[in-house]
Amino acid sequence: MKYTLWNDSASPVASRSIFTEKENFNHTPSFVFQPNTVVVKPHESSRFTFCSPLVMKQTRQLSLNASSYENMQITGVPDDVAEMIHKHASRPQTSASLQTLMKTGRGEYLHKTYEDHEHNPNDNSKVATDKILMQVAGFLRHELPIRLARRILDLDRVPHMKEMNSVKQVRDLYVTSFLELLSVEKQIRNMKQEEEFAAILESIYERHASVLVQMARGAFELRAAIRNGTIHHGSITSNGKSVVEFDAMEDTHAFLDRFYISRIGIRVLIGQYLSLRQHPVENYIGLICLKTSPYEIVKRAIDDAAFMCTRKYGDAPEVIITGRLDLTFPYVPTHLHYIMLELLKNSMRATVDYHGIDADYPPIKVVIADGKENEDVVIKVSDEGGGIPRSNMRKIWSYLFTTADPAIQEGMVAFNENVDHSIDSPLAGLGYGLPISRSYARYFGGDLSLMSMEGYGTDAFVYLTRLGNTREPLPI
Repeated sequence: MKYTLWNDSASPVASRSIFTEKENFNHTPSFVFQPNTVVVKPHESSRFTFCSPLVMKQTRQLSLNASSYENMQITGVPDDVAEMIHKHASRPQTSASLQTLMKTGRGEYLHKTYEDHEHNPNDNSKVATDKILMQVAGFLRHELPIRLARRILDLDRVPHMKEMNSVKQVRDLYVTSFLELLSVEKQIRNMKQEEEFAAILESIYERHASVLVQMARGAFELRAAIRNGTIHHGSITSNGKSVVEFDAMEDTHAFLDRFYISRIGIRVLIGQYLSLRQHPVENYIGLICLKTSPYEIVKRAIDDAAFMCTRKYGDAPEVIITGRLDLTFPYVPTHLHYIMLELLKNSMRATVDYHGIDADYPPIKVVIADGKENEDVVIKVSDEGGGIPRSNMRKIWSYLFTTADPAIQEGMVAFNENVDHSIDSPLAGLGYGLPISRSYARYFGGDLSLMSMEGYGTDAFVYLTRLGNTREPLPI
């Protein structure tokens, strides 16, 4: 794709929540890419296949001294593209909440964008649907380049991991998607433009499906580099081997937390928009089920975890569910299923490993708790799988810690990379399950915590907010 770039305006947008101010998100963009107008020559230093923006109409002069220019540079990225990335990364992100996503999907915020349109939330006409899609598309055209730009800079700066080939590939992928988004007019004025934008987002959504495993591969490469001495991080033993000190890798852990929270947010926003474009499903607004049943989701997660456990060990422990089995509340079912599947497969594996194959396994217990005055829906998963040593409690939240054999890890990073999670994967592998599950819980204001008694078992607590009014914990 060839681009012409010009600067049309450069006023930053003030920080706010989606559509909480009376403003049109289809405002004139700060930078607009015009596709297929000028064929430009790519920088020879670039590792990308896209062409470098060359023609710029400037409305203000940027003065950069030598040090600030150096800070603007991004490895393998043309200088003008790097400058665009920095400009978008400096703009504030706009956080969303579960309630905001639902209300926007219903069209309750149309008056914020279309001042001349008196919208009835109960009006399900085609016109209202088109306006909702154009409104959401306009917001995403504004918001997604900002989020991608921040992650590109993070990927380019994280110590040690930035040198891993898989991490470089992810950064390249983010740069490509960033430029694709900027190739679209920011003013989504009609459904033809909205359909073209949706096609680009669908391509980005599918292409980024592999990012979870790609980043896991990057962590695997980092562990291998530390083990073989390519990277020295931690203490050195008498035989010259490097010993990883997880406490000393806080920068890497913090980076991965930021990256995955941001990735969840990007995929929720795109997935919600693409789902709104599909045929309506009863009790759903996009990805959000208005009547999510924890009981039904736990049952499905039990079936999936039991299948995985039986495939490996030939048997699986029984699971007993008690509590508020009739409870429903608005949530994203795929997020809750991911969390519950991870906890249940961990409990099953621990129980079988601790008691031995063909033993009389104690049941795993799931309790669903809720009350009218409760601020959270709480789900507890209890097992008698021998517990976790206290010295490992902090490590279980690390993306760099796994109890799986390195051979299994190597197989996992080459496995089915186009899905975030699958029942085809082994019971233990990348070491990402718990920290990713906690990120899913925290995304909408909940949490995940573990309490363990070594020699007995572990209790896991999943907290999910009832009201859904907590905004995204957007990383800087």
